[in-house]
Amino acid sequence: MLSISTAVPKARFSAQVRLRALQADIMELILDRDLDAGDPMPTESELCEVLGVGRNTLRESLKVLQALGVIEIRHGFGMFVAPSSFDALADGLTFRGRLSLRHEGLEALQLVDIRQALESGLISAAIAVVTEEHLALIEGAVVKMEELAARGEAFAEADAEFHRLLFEPLGNDLLMNLMSVFWKVYRKIHVEIGTGGTDLVGTAAQHRDIYTAVAAQDAATASELLNRHFDGIRAKIKLFVEP
Repeated sequence: MLSISTAVPKARFSAQVRLRALQADIMELILDRDLDAGDPMPTESELCEVLGVGRNTLRESLKVLQALGVIEIRHGFGMFVAPSSFDALADGLTFRGRLSLRHEGLEALQLVDIRQALESGLISAAIAVVTEEHLALIEGAVVKMEELAARGEAFAEADAEFHRLLFEPLGNDLLMNLMSVFWKVYRKIHVEIGTGGTDLVGTAAQHRDIYTAVAAQDAATASELLNRHFDGIRAKIKLFVEP
């Protein structure tokens, strides 16, 4: 016979499993009905009838799906399929990365690895389609960094703009959204470990070198420079979590 102490956790676990299954059913319903972002969802009454659940159970699942960015609940108007949003992903990854800094920093390092792999791996494709006009925009971001560095001022926004502009020519909205997510996570981690001792002039020079390689259509050098570009943050994370 199970004791209360073991039965309660199992009951909670079963409830969570059922809620996750219901959330999956709601997402399948959206797909089966070929709904798109912005389209109205069925009413709560219809969902309860179609899915065979009570209103309270349904509402619990809807709240989770809203937090995940799957649906959007507009009070007084109804429920809709949510537009593309990566906020939940950014928040989750930021939390995991910052939490890991309290321990061994593994997830923070892995997030840096992923961003590094994205940028160094895709720079060749970006170089193949970049225009002279777009190169001027990229260099403008570099000049902004150089000017701020010369005054001893941080340049996070210009830095983010530089990396966004590098890959904008690919016209890949999903990539841009993912890079935005990783940039937000990266900046939060950077703030967490502190920016003291950062060589602003040297960092701006790194971006100048990357731009020069891109402008020269030298994909191999640009990829290698982007790979090395993340060594600094990686070293800082490792130093931060050392006992």
